[in-house]
Amino acid sequence: MMTFDSREGTQSKALQVNLDSGFYGTFAEIGAGQEVARHFFSAGGAAGTVAKTMSAYDMNFSDAIYGASRRYVSRERLATMLDHEGQLLLQRLGTTVGSKKRFFVFADTVAARSFRRHDESHGWMGLRFQHHPGADFSDIILHVRMLDSLNLTQQEALGIVGVNLIHAVCCKTGDPKEMIGALLDDLSPGRIVVDMIRFSGPAFPGVDNRIMGLELVVQGLTKAVLFRADGEVVQAADTFYKKPLLIERGSFRPVTVVTNDMLDGARTLFEMEPGVQERKPEILMEITMKNLLEGGGLDLPDFMDRVDMLGALGRTVLISNYGEYYRLVNYLMIYTEGPIGLPMGIPGLAEIFNERHYEELEGGILEALGRLFKKNVRLYVYPFLGPGGELVTCENFRTPPGLEHLYAYLRESGSIVPITSFNRSNLHVRSPEVLKLIAEGNSMWESMVPPEVVPIIKERGLFGGGLCRVV
Repeated sequence: MMTFDSREGTQSKALQVNLDSGFYGTFAEIGAGQEVARHFFSAGGAAGTVAKTMSAYDMNFSDAIYGASRRYVSRERLATMLDHEGQLLLQRLGTTVGSKKRFFVFADTVAARSFRRHDESHGWMGLRFQHHPGADFSDIILHVRMLDSLNLTQQEALGIVGVNLIHAVCCKTGDPKEMIGALLDDLSPGRIVVDMIRFSGPAFPGVDNRIMGLELVVQGLTKAVLFRADGEVVQAADTFYKKPLLIERGSFRPVTVVTNDMLDGARTLFEMEPGVQERKPEILMEITMKNLLEGGGLDLPDFMDRVDMLGALGRTVLISNYGEYYRLVNYLMIYTEGPIGLPMGIPGLAEIFNERHYEELEGGILEALGRLFKKNVRLYVYPFLGPGGELVTCENFRTPPGLEHLYAYLRESGSIVPITSFNRSNLHVRSPEVLKLIAEGNSMWESMVPPEVVPIIKERGLFGGGLCRVV
């Protein structure tokens, strides 16, 4: 027997918005029915909220209203919907009730599960609104993934998220963190993922959308968020679609010369792989929040400093809550069928072969490695200087007892590949030593990090050096 979430809270929110006579606007929904507007009609008093509802399902009608589109379920299509409907509101109602009402446009464009579609269900949702009558519009734009297996339950979940978004803007304090926390109210876990959000306009002065993206991870709305080098929050499906991915994981606290050397050596090998030669790979740097979230020690400004350092190197940055590598790879495979390369040092390789990390899996390390080394996944291993100065590579790396043959198989199959092009003079560089030198005021650290990163550390007084930053 199918069970549904209680709608009491959602209906109550819709009614509260309807009773606010000063919040008035348009609903434009494409895909998954008119689930959001329906809540406001069924709650009663919708005449106080709804100026118009529409749903242009046919592509010809949609193009006639909003213009032709390369992709109908896209951020670009959502933007044209918000633009068109916002202009109509101002043109038709601005002179009559514009001094008394805060206008809004809610829009979504969604690809839900259907008789013909069984791939990933997702959509773009946005709210354009005035925070007081006559104000310039502000926007909240978000991307959702719908995880229910049935079209009907996907529609229901989407409707609840839409009501939560509108209610948060109409009736809450205006704090973006609080708005994020309310988006999944009245939804059980595992139904909706919100993996991108962006706030803009005069209602949100000073909001850093990168911090808001991290809030999605902190508050459990998604496992990962993505930033371009320019700081723009972007959606993984658009960035990763069918591309080869080379992703280096680390704390990057701070970025060191080893970071670049490892990536360069791995990229040389990766670009020779079948399927990569024809397409330019997407290069990513990934920082995991998992251990910090579990320990309650998350420092968001510290994370953003690291994102800025990587951005100075022109890197796209993925922040995730994936601890094990196989979970990271499974996430990436949602969005691409292309090859995936993972540069790592010998310490990272040792962690992968640490059976203690996989005790919760029924198949233990065999299951974990089976999930990790799927088709077109390679590890590119950077050498390491041992305590006695000996060079440790993936050729002389020793696994824990009992895993030698498994490791040999992965080496022989080409799943684990040595990075042979590297700068031996960099191998002594360790992040803890760099941090120590910075804290001591010893300028030797400057030669251990990329030159683009030096001014960021100095100007912000990061890691106990230079000026003291006020947080």
